[in-house]
Formats: sequence, structure tokens, C-alpha cells
Amino acid sequence: MSKSIKLIALAGLLAAVTACAQQEEEFVVVEPEPISQEPEFTGKYK
Repeated sequence: MSKSIKLIALAGLLAAVTACAQQEEEFVVVEPEPISQEPEFTGKYK
């Protein structure tokens, strides 16, 4: 292979590696707190 084809292939490989490395995003899921608390079971009818 000629040097120009090797250079273009290397540049494309480096571009692909850098594009994949920049996409590291963290997704943090936060559970919302309940709006009202459920009544506690006391074992007796009120």
C-alpha cells in the first residue's frame, strides 16, 4: 500500500477513536420522594 493510503487510514482510525472517547456521559437516575407518606399499619381499626 502506498504511504498516502496508510496515512488516510491512520487519520480515519484516530478520528474514530477520538469520537468514541468523547461520548462518555453518565446518566444519573434520581428516584423522586413520595409526595405523601402512606399510613402505617397499627393493627387496629380507627
